[in-house]
Amino acid sequence: MISKLKQSGLFWIWITIVLLVIDQVTKQWALTALAEGNTIQVMPHFDFRLAFNYGAAFSFLADAGGWQKWGLSIFAVCVSVALIVWLSRIKSTDRWLSISLALVLSGALGNAYDRIAYGYVIDFIDWFWEKGVSHWPTFNIADTAISIGAAMLIIESLFMSQSESSDSKNSAAK
Repeated sequence: MISKLKQSGLFWIWITIVLLVIDQVTKQWALTALAEGNTIQVMPHFDFRLAFNYGAAFSFLADAGGWQKWGLSIFAVCVSVALIVWLSRIKSTDRWLSISLALVLSGALGNAYDRIAYGYVIDFIDWFWEKGVSHWPTFNIADTAISIGAAMLIIESLFMSQSESSDSKNSAAK
C-alpha cells in the first residue's frame, strides 16, 4: 500500500495537506484580525479585508436562496474524489500534473470546508486599482491554489502532453 502511494500521484498529496492547513489558519486569522470591519493595508493596492462569499467564484450564485451552499459543497466533494482517483492513477514521476491536481484539490477542500462549516467561504485578500472603485473580487489561499493549479493544468494540456506524446512516438519508432 505504501509503495503504491509513493509510486502514484498520491505521493504529492502532502502539498494538498500543507496548503489546506495554511488556508484554514489564514482564514481563522482573518476572522480574528479583520473582525468588525478592520482592514490592514499591506501595499498601496493591496489590503487584507474580511469578506464572506455565499456563492462561487466572483460571488456567482451568492443570492440564490441558500441551495448553493449544499450544491457547491457537493460539487466540490465530487471534484475532490475525482481528483484523488486521478492522482491515484498517474505516476508520481509525472510531477507537473500531480502538483497541479494537488493544488486544485487543496483549494476545493478548503472552500468546501468553509461552506459546510460556516455556510460561506471566508475571503480576505483584496487587490484593487483604486480603493472603493475598482476591486478584484476578494479571495483566499484556497482560491489562489485552485487558480495556480488550473493554470498548470492548462499549460500541461497545451504544451507538455503534446511533447510527451511526440517523445513516446519517437522512441517507439526507433
